[in-house]
This record gives sequence, structure tokens and C-alpha cells, in this order.
Amino acid sequence: MRYDAHQHIWPEGLVRVLRARRDLPRLEGDVLVTAEGSFPVDVAAHLPEARIASLDRAGIDAAIVSLQPTIAPTADVADAYHEGVAALADGRIKPLAHAAALDGFVGATIPAGDLLELDEIAPLLSELERRSQILFVHPGPGRPATGAPGWWCAVVDYTSQMQSAYAHWLWHGVERWPTLRVLFAILAGGAPFQLERLVARGGLPLREAVSAEVFLDTSSYGPRALEFCLSVYGVDRLVHGSDAPVLDPNASIDAVRTFGQAVTEALCDHNPTRLLA
Repeated sequence: MRYDAHQHIWPEGLVRVLRARRDLPRLEGDVLVTAEGSFPVDVAAHLPEARIASLDRAGIDAAIVSLQPTIAPTADVADAYHEGVAALADGRIKPLAHAAALDGFVGATIPAGDLLELDEIAPLLSELERRSQILFVHPGPGRPATGAPGWWCAVVDYTSQMQSAYAHWLWHGVERWPTLRVLFAILAGGAPFQLERLVARGGLPLREAVSAEVFLDTSSYGPRALEFCLSVYGVDRLVHGSDAPVLDPNASIDAVRTFGQAVTEALCDHNPTRLLA
């Protein structure tokens, strides 16, 4: 099995709800309007049929799919997603629930900022651990700086969110939920680059930091970043993820394949299988 551990999907019922909303988040034609800003989106690419076709083109057998926390889903939006994606769950589509532990889902997605409030989300984390489901930590809504370019949130805000969540989990989460398998999107915002500084400043020993039940997805990064992370973690903790359809899924799998068959099998097959258990 070749997995993509980071894709997003919008069932048709979710699209209808987003189009009918007047408050945020909402769809206005092909523009997604959120608290972070307004963004042109390819709505058709988010639909289930397109996601399956994309898997075929990229040579991927199955995708772990979620609803983007970046849009700050409200209860009605999350309910529409859950209802629609539950009907799609099969060998190829493995859905994550939005901030909930639900039957028929492989785990839950939360925005990175929620991981800084462990006491508030403790019931969810304990239930995921009890069910042997996974936790996927994904950037939440960004806060664009005044006058900042369009890439600011994705490059600066999202990565800082993820680094904070990753550090907080190593510091305070692993000891409380030692068997909970946690997947951090976008290489935890480049957090592996900070591990030596963490050790130098009196944080966790490096061995403890890289041995927890923590996985990092590769979405949006290329061979240079992946090579560094492989040198830190070995091949055991990285998982192929693309962030499709927001990003081109072929770019992510091509980056992984530059390291040869053994690494490709680890990141696309063996490690996702261990993650999903």
C-alpha cells in the first residue's frame, strides 16, 4: 500500500453548506472566505471523485483525509463533513474526524493551537488513545501581518504554530498519553531543525525527542529538508503527505522518490501502516 497521509476532501454536502452560509467560513462561487482572508479554490478538485482520480495519477493507493482546520469549521460545517466523508470511508479513503473521536474514522484532526491547551482537549486525547486512533495536528487559521504578502501565513504563521505545538507535545503531552500516535503536518513546521537547540537549552535529550510516538508528514517540503529530517530521525518517523488538493500531490511523492525505493517504501508504506496500526 502506498499512502498519502495528508489530503483534504469536501463531500458534496459540505460544499452545499459552505455555499449556503452567510457567516464565516463560506464559499462565494469559487472563493473561500475565512477569517484569515479570501482565497480562490478549485472546488471540483476537493470533491471525492477528483480525489480518487488524483490518487490514481500519483500512484497512491490510499489517502488519510481531513477537513482543513485553517478554515475554522463551525459545528454545521463539521457535521456536514462527517456525514459526507463517513459514507466514503473504504480501503482508499481513510477519514479523520474534525476534533472528535468517532466510529468509522481513523482518528481526529485538530488545529495546532489546541495542543497548547492540553487540559481542555484531554478527554479527546484520552478517547483517541483508548480507541487506538491517531491524532493529526494541522495548522489552524493564520493571522496575516498588516501589509504582508499572500504567502505570509502559510510560510511564517503556520510553521510557527506547528513548532509550538510540537514542542509543547514533547514537553507535556508525551508523558500523559505515551501510546497516542501523533502525526504533525508540514514537518511540524520545521521543528526538527530546532532539536539541537532544544538539547542545548536544557530541553529533552535528543534520544527522547526522536523516540516518542510522533510522526511528521512531508507536505510542502522538498529533498533538502527531507534529507535533513532523515538524518535526524532515520526513516522511522517520516510519513509521506502532500496537502492535496491545496498543493500538487505529484511534487511531494517525487521528492520522496529521490531517496530511492527503500526510503519511498518506508515513508509511503511501512510508516503509515505503523501510524494507523
